[in-house]
Amino acid sequence: MTDNPLQTRRLAAPATPSGLSVEAARDITAGLAALLADVFALYLKTKNFHWHASGPRFREHHLTFDGQAGELLAMVEPVAGRARKLGGTTIRSVGHVARLQRLLDNDAHGVGPQDMLAELREDNGMLVGHMRALLALCDGHGDAATASLLAGWIDQGEGRVWFLSEAGRHGHG
Repeated sequence: MTDNPLQTRRLAAPATPSGLSVEAARDITAGLAALLADVFALYLKTKNFHWHASGPRFREHHLTFDGQAGELLAMVEPVAGRARKLGGTTIRSVGHVARLQRLLDNDAHGVGPQDMLAELREDNGMLVGHMRALLALCDGHGDAATASLLAGWIDQGEGRVWFLSEAGRHGHG
């Protein structure tokens, strides 16, 4: 190397930019990549239902789905940015999303409003469950920054589940 301590320090890359262990950064960024894939999948499904809403409560569902899609889209940059801050990478393509997503797509024609509400409720509930599991992983590794982001998104997700549950009660969707 060199005898110059400043040059040595400049040339020595930290194990991870965040100060977390290499294992923690690897595990958490993998979880963030899967989360991001799920967010993209749910965003697209929510927009699909927004675009194809119909029936007597069309306007209400159209606006609800659009608002929820907006919440999901707002998560994209912070999730990807957090993975990069930890020294990891994130998704790179639609194909990468398809390989990592845990939520199922819906390509069906003519999905009724009650089915839309139920499917989005279930998917948002699964997303919340995945975020809780990632939160536990972050807590185990002492990653308070990622945990803090997840806590807010879990609250938002629970809000979407609650809203979709209430909208679909008693077959009035």
